[in-house]
Amino acid sequence: MASQDWFDKDFYKVLGVSKDASDAELKKTYRKLARQFHPDSNPGDAAAENRFKEISEAYSVLSDKEQRQEYDQVRAMGSGARFTAGGGGQGGFEDVFGGMFGQQGGGQRVRFGQGGPGGAGGFEDILGGMFGGGGGFGQNSGGYRGFGGPTKGRDVTASTTLDFTTAIAGDTVKLSQGNGRPVNVRIPAGVADGQKIRLRGRGEPSPDGGEAGDLVVAVSVRKHPVFERDGLNLRVDVPVTFTEAALGATIEVPTLGGSPVKLKVAPGTPSGRVLRVKGRGVTTKNGTGDLLATVQVAVPSHLSDKQREAVEALAAALPDENPREDLLAKARD
Repeated sequence: MASQDWFDKDFYKVLGVSKDASDAELKKTYRKLARQFHPDSNPGDAAAENRFKEISEAYSVLSDKEQRQEYDQVRAMGSGARFTAGGGGQGGFEDVFGGMFGQQGGGQRVRFGQGGPGGAGGFEDILGGMFGGGGGFGQNSGGYRGFGGPTKGRDVTASTTLDFTTAIAGDTVKLSQGNGRPVNVRIPAGVADGQKIRLRGRGEPSPDGGEAGDLVVAVSVRKHPVFERDGLNLRVDVPVTFTEAALGATIEVPTLGGSPVKLKVAPGTPSGRVLRVKGRGVTTKNGTGDLLATVQVAVPSHLSDKQREAVEALAAALPDENPREDLLAKARD
């Protein structure tokens, strides 16, 4: 809305309230009218849409204490004033302010332009200075520069703790809100520990007929005794015997929520080598990860005399090598 519209539009009349209406009365009236003329309640009705805009414009000014005071002052000061070209007729709007700046009705006129970056201050700058504003009045949210419309309701936060398997597969869980009312929340597949899920329109209602706030759910995921998540991949440590690692073997590896898969361990596989099972990781809308099985060579902690003799015989038969030689050399560099 252009600044001069504050002279021409009676916001109190638009809302149908008196000039001394309280804030509570303004809000109650606005909410009633907003519901009545909201475009969602009147699809395709241009007249209702325009009426809704007028109501929102009026309320955005009158509901703000500072803007309402400025509006009342401008309306009182400019009552009956009109924008005219001046000249031989009755004094126009420029004549009203001409005396304020030491000018006569027939002398140099005061120009009220749009103002803007790099240009001279216009009508808004003049009135802004009169009422303690900056570069033009009505700069708060909403205001005459464009109707702000109803405000959005506040967001509501909640938290939930999920089992590892539930977080990977996805599920619907029931949460209790602050008002004690339960709400069903759909947990998408692959949600991660610490992730937040936003449910639009499930928060607090708007105080003035606008859009409801959102429900923001913070998710915690319990650790799994076997699997660990690494992005879209799942990791698992798989023990193998010394014989299996040395001679090679086919072993079974567990999967999350499915049957075990068989993997080949190549002869001479060292502890720490990672074997990959494609497509058995976490599935989300962004893709599917893999299952990464890390080989851990299991060393027997108790040996019988016969077993010890066999190990000693093997050690004697193997080449005399120091597997730490390269490690020690790099550490000295």
